[in-house]
Amino acid sequence: MPSVASQVRPHVLWLRSEFALSVGLAVAVGSLAGLGAVGLIALIRGFEGLFFSADNKLLGSLGRFSVVLLPALGGLAVGLLVRALAKEVKGRDIPDVMKVVATKGGRMHPRATAVRAVAAALTIGSGGSAGQVGPIAHLGSGLGSALGQWLRLPEPLVKTLVAAGAAGGIAAVFNAPIGGVFFAVEVVLGSFALRSFSLVVLSAVVASVISHAFLGDFPAFVVPSYQLTSGWEVPLYIGLGLVAAPVALLFVLSLYRVEEVFAGLKTPPSWVKPALGGLVAGLLGLAVVPLGLSTLDLLGTGHGGIEKSLQGELTWVVLAALIPLKIVATSATLGSGGAGGVFMPSLFLGAMVGGAYGTVAHNLFPGVTAPSGAYALVGMAAVFAAAARAPITAILILFEMSRSHSMILPLMTGAVIAAIFASRLHRESIFTLQMKREGVDIGQPEGLAAASDILVQDAMTVGFPTVSPEISVPELVARFTRTGHHGFPVVDARGVLVGIVTLLDVQEVVASDRPALTVGDICTKRVIVARPDQSLREMLAQLGDKDVGRIPVVESATGRILGVLRRSDIIRALSRAEAGRGARGNS
Repeated sequence: MPSVASQVRPHVLWLRSEFALSVGLAVAVGSLAGLGAVGLIALIRGFEGLFFSADNKLLGSLGRFSVVLLPALGGLAVGLLVRALAKEVKGRDIPDVMKVVATKGGRMHPRATAVRAVAAALTIGSGGSAGQVGPIAHLGSGLGSALGQWLRLPEPLVKTLVAAGAAGGIAAVFNAPIGGVFFAVEVVLGSFALRSFSLVVLSAVVASVISHAFLGDFPAFVVPSYQLTSGWEVPLYIGLGLVAAPVALLFVLSLYRVEEVFAGLKTPPSWVKPALGGLVAGLLGLAVVPLGLSTLDLLGTGHGGIEKSLQGELTWVVLAALIPLKIVATSATLGSGGAGGVFMPSLFLGAMVGGAYGTVAHNLFPGVTAPSGAYALVGMAAVFAAAARAPITAILILFEMSRSHSMILPLMTGAVIAAIFASRLHRESIFTLQMKREGVDIGQPEGLAAASDILVQDAMTVGFPTVSPEISVPELVARFTRTGHHGFPVVDARGVLVGIVTLLDVQEVVASDRPALTVGDICTKRVIVARPDQSLREMLAQLGDKDVGRIPVVESATGRILGVLRRSDIIRALSRAEAGRGARGNS
């Protein structure tokens, strides 16, 4: 593999040393990500002050009922902002980063990145139920991508800078550099290659230093000193992982279902829809007041509600009630088009699930269990691990956020069990489900990413020999011998596909000692066919694990055969596409 330095464009080759280049890029991206995180946090706080300050005259005459309209106003502002400046902004932050890494060489649009960041600050600051982690990670990735594009770096290096920016953003916002690193390599890159890992680590370190300088060196959450009280608690933490996984799945499916509902609405226009989602969130924010909570204990990032759960201040009834409220509020906010992340909502749900579970467990077994706050902490790791399918990231981030060394074993137990159980319940994570719906499957090998852009008609073989259903089996055997092919499409006089006949069909006839038959008698008539306008990726998904050597390509309306798609055709088309991508990356 060529060195990093050898891949850089001539106008930056004054950095001849690969070590110096890697360090320089990491420091630059980490600095940008750290400053971007500090700036976005300040912007969110500024909007919170604007919307929720005690002397706010905006909707002051409505008293506490103003909270119903504040998220709606924020949603309306987001809709107008996106409509005016970046209509291409849609979907969630982390899936967008993963998609550009998988399909666009890590090249993100700077304007869309900036608009998405401001939209997220508006959404969260006005009380929309969303998290700040995703937007900050997206902003860090966008800054890393912008630097790579400005320096005209090759595609693999731009991807690494995108991941380094995400790691720096998470490290800065959570004061968790190790968790930020593993999030970048486990979720964004999906690779632990040493060169990429080293650059990502250094970026996270630099971003953390900058965050400390501006925001102080404090844990993200104040957690009492909990510990594993007894070995009998391990089965209870396993049980918590099993409970957390269905809650995470409910959150994921609810989020995307609400998104489908809003997308299917013909009216109102798209820029008004975030206001409707904000209105729903506002109503739910008002509903928590009778529970003895403030609106922002549920809405916004929900940081206050998480803190109270970790401190053991809430009853199990209140904790349980907050679970559906948060799911609906977040689904309405993000599904309607509001901007923000799902990281903090996942942690909120985990804290409520774990707190309620721990309260019941502690009441039943007070002598061998820790207080409910310990279970809330583990629940946070478990729900996020189940939703994101990233148990390593969940364990490390919660460990760093809480700085509770004695809870590492419960964190590991709950997160791993939840992630495994969730993968059995549903294949996709909260991040990959959006990508799958958009036709991007990062579970495939990297070389198959190009399959989404190649049509069957561009890869198939035209003029492949066919046989008539009327010819005899001996004549078919002669054709196999003469051509060397192992199968033929069977086509009638009008060119319509009848079936497929292979050497195996002939061998079965010979072995059964049946009388002489025609091809129409022995061919397979239930055949997998392809359409010319299908993508190769769609065709491969249709095949699954079926061992098929050739696929007839037919015209949908008439059934006439247009060509044949063979394994060699697919390999050749993908090789050409990958060679073209490599040439563009080195140009």
